[in-house]
Amino acid sequence: MTSPFFSVVVPVYNAAATITATVRSVLTQTERDFELLLIDDGSTDDSLAIMLRLGAEDDRIRVLSHRNAGVAATRNLGVDLAHGAMIAFLDSDDAWHPTKLERHRALHAADPGIGISFARIAFLEAQKAVHAEVRTCSTVPAGDLTLTQVIGENPVCTASNIVVTRDCLEAVGLFTVGMDYAEDQEWLARAIDAGIRVRGIDELLVEYRLSPAGLSSNLHAMYDGWRRLTRPYRDRIDVPAAEALYCRYLSRRALRNGGTATAALRFAWRGVSLDAGTFFADAKRGSLTLAAAIVSPVIPRTVRTRVFA
Repeated sequence: MTSPFFSVVVPVYNAAATITATVRSVLTQTERDFELLLIDDGSTDDSLAIMLRLGAEDDRIRVLSHRNAGVAATRNLGVDLAHGAMIAFLDSDDAWHPTKLERHRALHAADPGIGISFARIAFLEAQKAVHAEVRTCSTVPAGDLTLTQVIGENPVCTASNIVVTRDCLEAVGLFTVGMDYAEDQEWLARAIDAGIRVRGIDELLVEYRLSPAGLSSNLHAMYDGWRRLTRPYRDRIDVPAAEALYCRYLSRRALRNGGTATAALRFAWRGVSLDAGTFFADAKRGSLTLAAAIVSPVIPRTVRTRVFA
């Protein structure tokens, strides 16, 4: 049997409401040479039953289940079982645009020295259907991603954006088990530090769902995870500057995700206090983030989420 070019790894935990749309976004890819690994992480809802029904519809889908072990361990299991030359990660509440895999394959073919690739993402409100109109998108820096960039605001944003060669994975290693916040950011930092080239595609190819119940909504845990991931690099980067950027990012995330107004303001103010020059280096982004955080306490949460998403 010929191995697929791509292995798509989807860790699933209590995603009954979103997993079908996520899977459909993979099955409708213009690039057809892939396998899709759906790995249940001990869900307590109907996720596994839905996954099994989806698996019966397409022989490229492989469904597995194990006891709850966390997102890092579940992704690692997917990597261990994958057959593809390239691995693409997708979380069970996110979605891809139809040309996602095709565009990544073209980039790596044009420059085989790239080990990891990513694209722009759209921030999708929790209640919206995939491919709905969105107002806020990420940006992709020119050139190869640097250690400072990935530790600061991290333009990759989410594991659902990562496509990596098998050789790169073997060189860098797997995700750190037990680190279920910022585990993808820590892995990216480790890859860049090992000399792996990370390059972005300046096209909107991923939809990231803003889910208040999701892992990423726990901003303080993300902050703790970020501090843990920076420890090995403190002699090579300007930590206060990187932390100012990350606090700005967390403030914006609190505004988008429906986090508390207090959290948005605290993260914004900490970023300004740590390094105001870096916080306002992008004058528009810095000023709007701080202004939004200041006025957010007087705006109802539902309105705030809709406006800032």
